[in-house]
This record gives sequence, C-alpha cells and structure tokens, in this order.
Amino acid sequence: MSLKRVLVANRGEIAVRVIRACHEEGLEAVAVYSEPDRLAPHVRDADAAVLLGPAPSAESYLAIPKLIAAARATGCQAVHPGYGFLSERAAFADACVEAGLVFVGPPAGAIRAMGDKTEARRRMQAAGVPVVPGTAAPLRDAVEGRREAKRLGFPVMLKAVAGGGGKGMRLVGAESEVEGAFQAARREALKAFGDGSIYVEKYLERPRHIEIQVLADLRGRVVALGERECSIQRRHQKLIEESPSVAVSPALRRRLSEAATAAAGAVGYVSAGTIEFLLTPSGEFYFLEMNTRIQVEHPVTELVYGVDLVREQLRIAAGQPMRVHGASGPGGQLHPRGHAIECRITAEDPFNDFLPATGVLQYLRVPSGPGIRWDSGVEAGNEVTLFYDPLLAKLIAWGETREIAVQRMRRALSELVIVGLPTSQPFHLRVMDDSEFLKGEIDITYLERASTRVLAAPPRAGVERALAVAAAVVAEGGRERPPLSSLSARPPQSNAWTQAARLDALRDGFE
Repeated sequence: MSLKRVLVANRGEIAVRVIRACHEEGLEAVAVYSEPDRLAPHVRDADAAVLLGPAPSAESYLAIPKLIAAARATGCQAVHPGYGFLSERAAFADACVEAGLVFVGPPAGAIRAMGDKTEARRRMQAAGVPVVPGTAAPLRDAVEGRREAKRLGFPVMLKAVAGGGGKGMRLVGAESEVEGAFQAARREALKAFGDGSIYVEKYLERPRHIEIQVLADLRGRVVALGERECSIQRRHQKLIEESPSVAVSPALRRRLSEAATAAAGAVGYVSAGTIEFLLTPSGEFYFLEMNTRIQVEHPVTELVYGVDLVREQLRIAAGQPMRVHGASGPGGQLHPRGHAIECRITAEDPFNDFLPATGVLQYLRVPSGPGIRWDSGVEAGNEVTLFYDPLLAKLIAWGETREIAVQRMRRALSELVIVGLPTSQPFHLRVMDDSEFLKGEIDITYLERASTRVLAAPPRAGVERALAVAAAVVAEGGRERPPLSSLSARPPQSNAWTQAARLDALRDGFE
C-alpha cells in the first residue's frame, strides 16, 4: 500500500532515528509524547505531535487505545513501534491491523511465537536450529525445577517464558538454591511481563553473546546481515556492541546466518529482526532468543553493511522489495566492510553500581569527525528523569579495521562533554584502553573479570578537577542559556581554559 504518514510510537533516540528515516523516505512522521517529554527533540523533529498523557508509561507510551486514537486523528497509515515499550507486544500489532493501520514490524503471530521462550525453543528445534539443553515447557513448580536442574547438571539458568532484557532470570549453582531462585524469578517475571511462567536451561560457561541481523520482506526473501558481538553486558543488559566479531570466521558466519534465516523462516517473519546465539569457546552455538523488532545496536550493522535498516522496515511495510543486494535465498548473507563499535551513553554512575542519575543536561558537546556517528534523543536543557530508560545516546565509531575503530571511539569519547549528571562515558573510555578488550578476549563474564580495572572509582583529584570544569562550564553558559520553556538550548562555546582542564581531568581521573 501507499504510505504517506507514520505514527512513531516511541520516544528518545529511537524516535528521532525513525523520524529521520521517514523524512528520507518522503514520509511525514507524527510523534507522541508524555508530559515530561514535551520539550524532547523527537517532538520538535516530527511533522506533528500528540500528547498522550502523564509520565507513567502505562498512561502514555504503553496506552494502546491512546496510540491508535493518535494515529487515526492525525491521518496516519502506519505505526512504527521502535524498540522497547510495545514493540514486541502482539496485542499492539493486532490492534494496529484491526484499526486499518500498517504495523511496521513482523506479524503478530511471529511476535507471539518468538515471545514465548518455550514455544520459540520448540519451533527452533523443529527447524533444525541448535538450542541450549533445557525444558520445552514451563515448570509446574520448584520441585519440577529441582528435578530438571539435576537432570541437566548444575549450573543452570531459570528464565521467564515471556522474558527479555534480563528480567526473570536467575543463575543457580546448586540444588539448595533452586527453591529461592525459582520464587524470585517468578515474582520478577510476573511484575515485568504479567506472566510468572519459568523454564530452565543449562548454563553455558563463558560463552560469547553473538546475534545475527535479519531482514525479511513480504515476497519471502530473507537476508542475514552478519553478526554483532554483544558480550559486554551488565545484568544481561548490553553496554558495548561491535560488528563483526573477532571470534567469528567466514565459515562460522555462514553457519550462523543459515541458522538465523531458518529461524526467521520458521515463524513467517517479516521486517527487521535479530536472532541471538550463545557461542561457546569450542565454536558451538545455540539459539538464545529472537528480538522481533529493531535493535538498539542496529547502527553497527548499518555502518559495516551499508544498509539503512529503518528505511528498509518502512519499505517492507509498504509492500516494496528490500533494497539489499548481493545475496538471496536461505542463508543469504552479505559481507562486512570494516569494523564498527557502539557505546551506549546512559545516565548512570558507573562507579556507583551504575545507579541511574537524574537532572538537567546543562551542557552537551557532541563528538564528530571521520567515522563517528551520534544517535541521540536529548540536547542541552533537557531534563532526565527516572520515568524511562536511562539511555541518552549511542556513540558509534567505524574504521577500516577494529584497531582504527577503537582509536576513533577513544578519541570521540574524549571529545564528548556532558555536564549536569553522571554518565557511562568514563566507563567506556576505560574499556577502550583495557588489554582484554583490545585483544578481543571477551565473553559474557568480561565485566566481572575486568571490574577492578574499568569500574574502580577515579582518584579524588580527578573527580575534583572534573567538578571544577563542570562548574566553570555551567557558570560560563548560564547567561546565554534560554529558559527550559524554550524548545532547545544552545550550548555555550567553551574557551581554551575549560578545554585544557577537561582533558586534564579525563587523563587523571579516568585512565
């Protein structure tokens, strides 16, 4: 069908990203926002905007009737859910279709099949995709959990059937721990997903987290766009991603791609999606789950493979063939060019157990230069609250080799200035200098092993110097900054003193 206007049912950087893609495709974009987000960049960037309601997500970004009403009232033909919020809710996809709207994503049936982790495991086994040994149905109780764990052999992982994002997961190392872990996982799953069903699978020792990006159109074509290395995580939340992985050879990439396209085909998948695998040190890989949406880390794939995934989503939703060339059919894959790394810049204090931070972004200087990309949903003057995810922006660096990409990322992180609240920036700077990371010796336990190097509190002198710089920048720009009622705030120009002091603080405090 012909699309002219798209409702972007999200906020933050992904909303800005989708709005840009719409405009490049010649489409109008309609933003939605909650009351605290009224001054957010995505609201200004869109062609129109609709207020959903107060801050709580249940009354704004998760309110399906309000989103459908907003789409209808503004004459939209399609809805793009972004990631998070309702992006993997089959009920939302169904509601869009019932309202005569195109859902820019997979069919509701595919979302349901892959959203139920035990059903997904059954589908993958039937399609010949290797899965981690475990149960194919939810556990009835902790007693069954103990029996199945003993059969698999400890350690095991208890996981929510409707899970994702690390919610409802517990690592169990001994039989005596099963009861408590089962109840804790069940409570967390029920709170996060409204479903307390739990299953158990064998815990793999020190695997890498490798995922394959797939695209599928309405004409039955499925293409794999290589792998992303997502092993640097904290509590199952990704912190740094890169493509390609140093652990994946061309032959292994081919096998992973074949498994990923088979997985997508098994559920009749359409649009952009990601198949996640665990890769063992011996080279065996197992299906973990499928994310039936665009991923946070999609830019590294775009830079390495030269594909605009969000624009492809829009084209596929309109019934057009994807513009990805070079491979087709089962296991179709493209070949990587260069290397890309993404750092998630979050409003969290990495030296205080990544405690979420709030406050006003008093000053923001964005890095640029060759091979640097900045995807953000905030600007100077915006207030960061605890209502939503702490992700502020994604900093991505591309280079002809991994070494060059790391060098560019280190330089870009050093140029980045954020004043007003702590962020993950200094953590990322340390990782870019860490010997294990530089050698590519990473797996999902990396942060546990490297914590004394990358998460130790900076020296007091460095902290005091950084605070002095922050105060100077705020004082210098205070006379120029418009009130918060303005849609944007122009950052002040920093002078030579603040530049020198900032770089000195970074060297002393963060290395």
